[in-house]
Amino acid sequence: MSNEKVIAVAGATGAQGGGAARAILANPESGFTVRALTRNPDSPAARELAALGAEVVRADFHDEPTVHKAFEGAYGAFLVTNFWAHGSAAKETEEINVLVRAAKATGLRHVVWSTLEDTRELLPVDDDRMPVLQDKYNVPHFDAKGEANELFTQAGVPTTFLNTTFFFQGFLQGLGPQRAEDGVLTLNLPLEEGKLLAGVDVADIGRTALAVFKRGEEFIGAAVHLAGDHLTGAQYAEKLAAALGEPVRFQSVPYDVYRALDFPGAEEFGNMFQYYGDFDQEFTGVRDLNRLRELNPALKSFDDWLAENASRFELN
Repeated sequence: MSNEKVIAVAGATGAQGGGAARAILANPESGFTVRALTRNPDSPAARELAALGAEVVRADFHDEPTVHKAFEGAYGAFLVTNFWAHGSAAKETEEINVLVRAAKATGLRHVVWSTLEDTRELLPVDDDRMPVLQDKYNVPHFDAKGEANELFTQAGVPTTFLNTTFFFQGFLQGLGPQRAEDGVLTLNLPLEEGKLLAGVDVADIGRTALAVFKRGEEFIGAAVHLAGDHLTGAQYAEKLAAALGEPVRFQSVPYDVYRALDFPGAEEFGNMFQYYGDFDQEFTGVRDLNRLRELNPALKSFDDWLAENASRFELN
């Protein structure tokens, strides 16, 4: 009989969950196996995980008994919720409550919860520097997760809080350089000159989670503040230029201008970048890259990530 410990991976066909599942599957000597949770076990992504050796099971955050069943017999779980699937902090909170109840009821011994800081701890919503969103949040997809951290603690679920940050993949999903009217590639971000933006390869969330599971009890109750690099807007532009083979300039966009742009989530992204900028010492400052690389030696810098992904940029 196998002595390997089962890790239930929520959202296993998504970016974060998929990264966690693949990190574990790629390390058979780790002592862990993957139980991949997905709403659709017949999807191509789910079948791919099964082919790699994962046990694929159906679980839907809006069908609580399926989550309880998926956790039964598991040693631990990597948990993540996808705010952007619906854009509602209230719905995300409901989903997190389901995960907490299931983790408690099934006696999971170690949960790695992919979360974010609650911005309201540093910026009360009665501060008028940014608009209040969804009635009580500055950055709903941060604040709902951060607020929910206490749910795991109150329930007595042995949890490591993995605080993530901006994904390098964002540069491939609408935030990358665009060619300006004068023909120069321009990185337009609502980031003040000289302010640092902590970024990470989304796959490093899974790799770091595996490292945490390996260390076990040492990380129960602890927060791990994740990043792979800390760079200014100008530094991101400089590195993009080197990778893409042509000049890239950085253009700082005022927060209010960015919030007024006509795309879904513009206000939230404007608030998020303002939080990064106004509290860069508190947010970026706690992400110790040297200590993180001791935990996860494979942690990718922005240069590392660009070396693998520069060919994916579509430049007009």
